[in-house]
Amino acid sequence: MVERLTIITGIPTIEIGRSVLTDINRALSYEWIVTNGLGGYASSAVLGINTRKYHGLLVASFDPPNRRFVVLSKLEEEVKFTSNHQKEEESYSLSLNEFKDGIYPSSSLIYIAGFSFNLFPTFYYEIEGVYITKRIVMPLLKNAVIVVYTVLNTLKTPIEFRVKPLVNMRHIYQVTENNIRPLHFTQKTGGNFFTMKEKGQPFSLLISSSAGKYRSYDHGGKWINKIFFRADRMRGESHEDDNFQPGEFRLAIEPECLKNFFIIVTSGLNEKEVFLEKNKIEDCGVNKIINNEKQREIRLINRFMKHLKRKILLTDKLWFLEGLKWLVASTEKFLVYKKKGNYLTAIAGYHWFGEWGRDALISLPGLTLVIRRFEEAKEMLLNFSRYCKRGLIPNCFPELSCTKNAEPSYDSVDASLWFINAAFKYFMYTRDLELIKKIWNTLHSIIEEYIKGTLFDIKMDKDCLIKHGPRLTWMDAMVNGYPVTPRDGKAVEAEALWYNSLRIMSYFSLILGFKEEADKYNELAEKAYKSFNETFWYHRGGYLYDVIGDFADSSLRPNQILALSLSFPIINLEKGQRVVEVVWRNLWGVYGLRTLDRNDSRYEGRYLGDWNHRDKAYHNGTVWAWLIGPFITAFLKVKRYERKWRLFALEKFLKPLIVEEPFRAGLGSFSEIFDGDPPHSPQGCISQAWSVAEPLRAVMEDILYLRPSLEKSITSQADKISASL
Repeated sequence: MVERLTIITGIPTIEIGRSVLTDINRALSYEWIVTNGLGGYASSAVLGINTRKYHGLLVASFDPPNRRFVVLSKLEEEVKFTSNHQKEEESYSLSLNEFKDGIYPSSSLIYIAGFSFNLFPTFYYEIEGVYITKRIVMPLLKNAVIVVYTVLNTLKTPIEFRVKPLVNMRHIYQVTENNIRPLHFTQKTGGNFFTMKEKGQPFSLLISSSAGKYRSYDHGGKWINKIFFRADRMRGESHEDDNFQPGEFRLAIEPECLKNFFIIVTSGLNEKEVFLEKNKIEDCGVNKIINNEKQREIRLINRFMKHLKRKILLTDKLWFLEGLKWLVASTEKFLVYKKKGNYLTAIAGYHWFGEWGRDALISLPGLTLVIRRFEEAKEMLLNFSRYCKRGLIPNCFPELSCTKNAEPSYDSVDASLWFINAAFKYFMYTRDLELIKKIWNTLHSIIEEYIKGTLFDIKMDKDCLIKHGPRLTWMDAMVNGYPVTPRDGKAVEAEALWYNSLRIMSYFSLILGFKEEADKYNELAEKAYKSFNETFWYHRGGYLYDVIGDFADSSLRPNQILALSLSFPIINLEKGQRVVEVVWRNLWGVYGLRTLDRNDSRYEGRYLGDWNHRDKAYHNGTVWAWLIGPFITAFLKVKRYERKWRLFALEKFLKPLIVEEPFRAGLGSFSEIFDGDPPHSPQGCISQAWSVAEPLRAVMEDILYLRPSLEKSITSQADKISASL
């Protein structure tokens, strides 16, 4: 079974037993991931079978947080029993791979005794009186993984334990097809290590063992072809992969003996770098690294729990405390450092998303501010500020190979406005005016470029609202080169963010001594507010139009909730109550909000099939967990944060997500999306930044009502400034 445990250290734990692990289809639906703070990671399913091209024991990032390559698919284990009077020499494989015609060797399933996850994925095996534990550790800020083995031989005869690396040097978006695009490996061996390099790639791989000897195979190694990825097959993607096995590590275990040893895997842009990283790990000590990782996690959770004690409400609910711990622990996965300048940023989601401006800035309050990580928030704002171009913050940074370069893409109308919102949230938590001064040129350029007009037809119209081209909002999926939801014209959430930004900038301008700008932005805000309320209210439906363009689009979508949830709402509470009611009754989908009303002819209730079908469903019915955040904020605003409604929001809106989601799909984390139709199965990325950040922010700021310390005084002051101007 999948059990929920909380151990004494405060780190939440998941245990999976044999009854689940021997149910192959169920077991392969559970995935785990650990990350290194560079965009790299180790990930697989709980059986050790890779079900995606993105899975690997070491996925290294060579231009953090991008250029991610699977350099080691997995380590496979085998137990060899020496001959005696009772039995002949026999070997038993502990590892499994899936091929099109089945899982092999199927007999190995009976040796899997358990799996646990509490920061480190740990596998347990039992075979003929031999007990094996395999723990996976990923050191922070290193393209490295450590696999720690404990082998207990209770037999009266010796055994030999073998570890066989499956090597693969390819980008995470690709598969290796050795008959079409062959890989050419060169191998150098030592007594207990080997290095590998592939002719077409600039990086190296080193694998070393603390015990035993390495033996390369004849002819340099052997290929294991057409390993099958079932998750990719269901997604209509390339799903067969060839892997190379260069040799094996062999370790003798004496009778009735316990042996502990570890394997270190490092990857870098040259051989010198991989040896340097290995030596650093050995000098530090594997046990110390493990303890450091544990203590880092414990400090993060304990600091949060100490802050939480300020608010007695609800903290006696064990499911609530456990869910909060999973949310807080998950935040660490997404905060990553860029190689150039060591700036902090955020990965949007694992496995396939990289650095996305919109996602990172929406996530910033939840990933950093509400858990008191103010320095990290500051670094993220400085990072995105330096990329501003013509008033635009990058939409994303392309994930490319090691031999290609690409500039960030800027095709977003809202990423820049989310930047202003994130800066304001940061200021409300810290009152750090020095940072606002540092990023003032960026803040100022965003507003001014939007006013005069910038790329992608983004420009303030004569009604003081923002016009923009197609596919510039978060609903940006395409099918056959055409946007599924183009939303060009004036999208409702873009206008809400624009008004919010004008109010923020009016306030910032005044406290920085720029009264002329303060007057200007305040006047524009008033005009934008008036224009919005005159044109966006859909009287027949009692809610807001989704887009005003060539026609008024009355599609019932969740984007309108931002008109109320932001610091400076663009609608009053009366309209806000009606919006919340309509969205709640028509779009609520257990783990978030549906992206389209079920009665709409374009509604797609299942996120399944090939790229085209999935992209049609992506924003046409699919449930998004991140929308829980703004929805709870808006809901409790209209309920005036009464205690009974905060309890209601916790039980009815948040509980299903934080109680169920850490124990399925991506263990210990929160999925990107869910089917629009019941039972709302998790889909998309197994671990998504804003699916963690926005629910966590809503818990802290809205349900527990731990508001930013300066919010009341600042927003009140801003309202007074607006009135006086």
